[in-house]
Amino acid sequence: MKKISTVGILSDSHDNMVALKKAVDLFNERETDLVIHAGDLVAPFTAQELKRLTSPLIITFGNNDGEVFGLSKVFEGQIHQPPHEVIVNDKRVLILHDPVHLESLKKSDSVDVIIYGHLHRIDIQHGRPMIISPGECGGWLTGKYTVAIWDTEKNDVEIVTL
Repeated sequence: MKKISTVGILSDSHDNMVALKKAVDLFNERETDLVIHAGDLVAPFTAQELKRLTSPLIITFGNNDGEVFGLSKVFEGQIHQPPHEVIVNDKRVLILHDPVHLESLKKSDSVDVIIYGHLHRIDIQHGRPMIISPGECGGWLTGKYTVAIWDTEKNDVEIVTL
């Protein structure tokens, strides 16, 4: 399996197609090896932009992703119920949307990185586990359109304003 050096992370895009286009363009320009969306795409038509990604995509459902059947169909094999665990290089990564159990999950020795959304705010915590919330891609609550790029080799996270 190819080593994953960079992971693009976004959440809470909430049907904002302009912001999604900018995020996809950024991830493609940076040649990310993987993109993770931590929920709240909202509608299946978001696939129009996300299908342009040149890297694999992993998505978890968010609380506003009500059209489960349609999203499951257009993102077949890419969208999952949270929490969803993936292995990135040798790191166990847990992807959720709602961080309601974040404090108890942080005490677990079984996960290296937790990625979440829902709160529409940036949250980067170094340590084990590393915590990454990219803020909101859609910009609806804060007026800020942000995504993250995780450098898995340096274990560092860059927040990018779209």
